[in-house]
Amino acid sequence: MDLLRFITAGSVDDGKSTLIGRLLYDTDSIKVDQLETIQKQSKNKSEGEIDLALFTDGLRAEREQGITIDVAYKYFSTTKRKFIIADAPGHIQYTRNMVTGASNSDLIIILIDARQGVVEQTRRHTIIASLLQIPHVVVTINKMDMVDYSEEVYNSIVADYFKMAEMLHIKDVTFIPISALKGDNIVNTAGNTPWYQGETLLQHLETINIVKYINFSESRFPVQFVIRPQSDDLHDYRGYAGKVLSGTYKKGDVVTILPDGIESVIEAVEIHGKEVEEAFAPQSAVIRLKDDIDINRGDVIVTKNSQPKVSQDLEATLCWMDNKPLTAGNKYLLQVQSRRVRCVVKEINYKLDVNTLEKHENISQASLNDVVHVTIKTASPIVYDNYNALRANGGAILIDETAHTTVAGCMLI
Repeated sequence: MDLLRFITAGSVDDGKSTLIGRLLYDTDSIKVDQLETIQKQSKNKSEGEIDLALFTDGLRAEREQGITIDVAYKYFSTTKRKFIIADAPGHIQYTRNMVTGASNSDLIIILIDARQGVVEQTRRHTIIASLLQIPHVVVTINKMDMVDYSEEVYNSIVADYFKMAEMLHIKDVTFIPISALKGDNIVNTAGNTPWYQGETLLQHLETINIVKYINFSESRFPVQFVIRPQSDDLHDYRGYAGKVLSGTYKKGDVVTILPDGIESVIEAVEIHGKEVEEAFAPQSAVIRLKDDIDINRGDVIVTKNSQPKVSQDLEATLCWMDNKPLTAGNKYLLQVQSRRVRCVVKEINYKLDVNTLEKHENISQASLNDVVHVTIKTASPIVYDNYNALRANGGAILIDETAHTTVAGCMLI
């Protein structure tokens, strides 16, 4: 049974937490004791209603204010698929939390309040989804019960959003009219929308194809750990542990170790301590080579015909996540997979306007939640790919070395 990771996003009070609560409730994915606790805490318990948002709003501040602050992760499964849900906050000051949750997602559900239509935060989250190259976008137009399930309202919002999706070159967008509060078109088909003939949200999540987006042609294997037992039984053993980000690795393959560019041949491939014929994305494995080579954590093993970029001069689009502004000349740590090096942001080339998608040049600094294009210089070479070409090896983070905090999520170009 495969696994689908997805995130919900949208503006404040669009109903993200309620949607997830409804999804869990209607699929019988809530434990009895948890359900009893939520029933006691529900504001509407006198009317016999359950506050579904409480299933995901776990922080005390979230429950007191009725908002989502941090990313909440929930797990459930059906007979067809397993799911990991990330419920992202809607407030603009928590956009950085949304970026964190979206970075590993296969699909994003963007909620739109049918009464409000497409708003600034909708655009911001869609731009981030585009930059992160999330393969599937599902736009759920929520609170249809508050607009009398109007097909005209639904069609108007679809037209507005579709224009933006075309500008951002988003390839796979699905629209579903729902009511998270009433449960329309989430797990069960709604009789209130006879004009809608598409799938329910759960049907779409269960059947969406996620395997085809794994790249099996370009092989990338960042070394996370060098295994040297040096015991009597394994005195000469040297294995390189890591995760296959893309492609396949087989015994006898000619490989190159980057950034040094040294060639060797795979002597064996191991998974769970046993030799196997091959390892492929997204498996974790151990690779052993025929030659004794000085390989360290952060080096990347690629098949001979693969051509990742190896450079100290990088360009990236990033979402700034720190309260302290980003200015040219600031020094940070850059982490790409398991490799971490010192770097300097040499230049801020432009800022992207989330409303108009215009590029504003001559920018002196970037503030919290700004999306900017920058030039970075690293202290030593980095092995990476263009994020648009190979998402698995095109992402990076900037780290404040003093505070030990992540200050930006980067899409390398």
